[in-house]
Amino acid sequence: MAEFKPSYLIHGLPGHPLHPPLTDATIGTYTFATIAAVLSKVGVAEHGLAQAWWLALVLGLVVTVPTALAGLADWLLITRGSPLWKTATLHLTAMVTASVFFLLAAVFGHSSYTEHHITGGPFVLTLVGFVLLTTGGWLGGSIVFRYGMRVTRPVQ
Repeated sequence: MAEFKPSYLIHGLPGHPLHPPLTDATIGTYTFATIAAVLSKVGVAEHGLAQAWWLALVLGLVVTVPTALAGLADWLLITRGSPLWKTATLHLTAMVTASVFFLLAAVFGHSSYTEHHITGGPFVLTLVGFVLLTTGGWLGGSIVFRYGMRVTRPVQ
């Protein structure tokens, strides 16, 4: 039986990295928030979806913390200046920027939550956050599928 290493708490197990499954929760939550915002703005269950949008943003911000910490821990292991590092740095930048937009949407959108109506500013912040999130997710996929980071062996 392999011995436990403290780094497993932040990096995950060999062949089972921690960051990617956490990104599923984060991206899924922000995607739901964006869909709820769009549906609310077009009049589908406007009041309920306005509240769901804001609650999903808050949940997304909560799950962003462990996701970002695990990603940062992985990023710190990459050789600085390498093509992988450049891609990972763009990924990190896109995701942090997306998180800031979602944070701003939640802060400025709290009244949208209490009044059951999403106003224009928080709605636009959510859409910009989602575009950045999608870009960052695409770059994250490149880190794994192009560079093979944290892949223990290629498929034969």
